[in-house]
Parts: sequence; structure tokens; C-alpha cells
Amino acid sequence: MFIIEHLDPKLWKWSSIEYKHIVSIIGKKNVLFTNLNSKNFPSTPKHVMDLELDRPCILDPFAKKTLTPADAKKFSDFIFGGVLGDNPPRKRTEEEITSKLRYPARNLGKAQFSTDTAVLVTKMILDGTPLEKIPFVDEVEIPLRKGETTILPYKYVMRNGKPALAKGLAEYLKKKKEF
Repeated sequence: MFIIEHLDPKLWKWSSIEYKHIVSIIGKKNVLFTNLNSKNFPSTPKHVMDLELDRPCILDPFAKKTLTPADAKKFSDFIFGGVLGDNPPRKRTEEEITSKLRYPARNLGKAQFSTDTAVLVTKMILDGTPLEKIPFVDEVEIPLRKGETTILPYKYVMRNGKPALAKGLAEYLKKKKEF
């Protein structure tokens, strides 16, 4: 089970786009969005700390150990902080989840990922691909309007020569008026 602990004060459109991508990556039956009451996602208003989990692991960018394919046998539940990240990171997963739950934690390398990319990378690792074999691109530049772009300052998985962005994210960014 992949558990996304929603940490933002509301469900932002950007988060919703990423959450839809997560469902498309791992399927509705394999994900639970906690601290969220939504008709659009498998969700519960409960916090992750109120759930009974079998063999949990927190995915925390600041954890000391890196997730490996062998961890697929050690853990059954993978907990992520559902948060729109800051650049530089503010360690919100550590503050809001890792420090409170005291479950084993793993990182996905030193880079910061979007929540959906973290789920994709975790799935790839659990399916047997070591982190160092996953192709990445640092930062993605999105064209917005003539002569204007925005840079997403995160690391993304490359698939078929393109970054694996959530469907609809680029279109959303093009319509967004402020950053």
C-alpha cells in the first residue's frame, strides 16, 4: 500500500494533478490519501498515525538509508508526505511524519522529487530497478507563453526520452497567472 499523508492546508489544483498521476501509476486499490476527504481519490480524513499498518516505511528525503529492491520484502506500506515542495526543501516530511511515527525511513537519493515522482521511483525500485539504474533529468523547463518559461526545480524520471510529468501539469502551468 502506498499512503500519501496530505500535508497542505487544502487540496491545491497542482496536488490534485499529481494525485491523479499517482493513481494512474499504482492503481486505486494500492493507494490511500490520508488527512483528506475527497470523492476523487481513495481517501480518509484520518491521519497516517491513526492507521494500523503492517510493515511501514516512510519515504523521507532526509532519511539516512536509501530504498533498495530488497526493501520490497521488508516493508508492505510506504508512506509519503503529500506536500507541494519548497526550493530549498523545508524538511516537512521529517517534521510532520518521520519525527512523529518513528517507523523505519528510506530516501530516494539526495534530490527532491514531486510526490508523484517519488511514488513512481519507489514503485520502480520495489519492482527491482536499483535507484542508480533509473534515468533522471534535473529540472524541467515548461514553456508558458511566448518568451516565457518556468522551471520545475525537481528531479524527474525519464521515459521514452521525456520527463514523466503528470498529465495536465504543463497545461495547468500555462493557465496559471502567478508563481
